[in-house]
Amino acid sequence: MTGGELAVHGLGKAYAGVRALDDVSFAVAAGEIVGLIGPNGSGKTTAIDCVTGLQRLDAGTVHLDGRDITGRRPDQVAHHGLVRTFQQVRTFETLTVRHNLRVAALGRRPRSRRLADLVRPDREPPALRDRIDELIETFALGPVAHQAAGEISYGQRKLVEFAAACVTPPRVLLLDEPVAAVNPSIGNLIRDRIRDLNAEGTTVLLVEHNIELVVGLCHRVVVLNQGRTLAQGKPAEVIARDDVQEAYFGG
Repeated sequence: MTGGELAVHGLGKAYAGVRALDDVSFAVAAGEIVGLIGPNGSGKTTAIDCVTGLQRLDAGTVHLDGRDITGRRPDQVAHHGLVRTFQQVRTFETLTVRHNLRVAALGRRPRSRRLADLVRPDREPPALRDRIDELIETFALGPVAHQAAGEISYGQRKLVEFAAACVTPPRVLLLDEPVAAVNPSIGNLIRDRIRDLNAEGTTVLLVEHNIELVVGLCHRVVVLNQGRTLAQGKPAEVIARDDVQEAYFGG
């Protein structure tokens, strides 16, 4: 699957009168890796929550490959190829790693087929079985593939969530702090997988505090501050700006 183009315009979101997003606009071209950065509380996660339908926008539009997906449910957004991970990792803790990947694939099928396929593992198509095997190898999950997700390390659960997002290759992948609180070896594996996915054509929007990772991976960055777009451009140039240094690093 080739990468998609994501365009958001005029995003607005308020909680009890406090504006979390105020006229936020940016675009991610097909095949790009774009970093969405900014200090804590700047609106990064709120922005991707609204883009992916997890929260409802007060204002603005979201387009994927020119299609208006504003206000669509998360499963509908995923069906169109826009998939995400979460800042606080989300896996099915009582299910095995392998079953987590299977559920992720079935969740993108028509609703009428999901329950029957979930309770009938023998109906797993060979192509899906091969894809899960491939991802287990690619994300170094072989030693824990048959363990419950709740029994493995936090970093391994991050890998499970990342792999689950890739069972059906996404057009646009939104990653919310993928290397937060993981050890360097898992962080390096995640970095390499992001680079590999992008080389295969996947468009990536990366929310991350690890500036070294952002500069090393991203073609462009978008900086949010206090719910507004502060700057956009090439990573090294944007991060060197005085206003970005003041907002993001405290001057």
